Amino acid sequence: MSNIVPEGNGFVMKQDGSIVAEVTYKPHGDGVLILDHTYVSPELRGQNIAQQLVLKVVEHARQTGNKIIPACSYAHAQFRRHQEYRDVWANPDA
Repeated sequence: MSNIVPEGNGFVMKQDGSIVAEVTYKPHGDGVLILDHTYVSPELRGQNIAQQLVLKVVEHARQTGNKIIPACSYAHAQFRRHQEYRDVWANPDA
């Protein structure tokens, strides 16, 4: 299995050329990214891959000076659990 790599507006993990996990975001203007989708194939669930994907978006936002709106329910839960993401959370009181 390969590592998590950037692809389009997100990050993916591929296995044998097929996407087995992904996270996507949409630029929302004024330096904001809407993190709108997280997916991990059933056979890979329970391995913290989705958490790693969200962290990739957080790291990307830090490097580019963007803020994130975690619109996907999984991402929103991760932002609530991880206080260290507050620096890139566009609205931490939401």
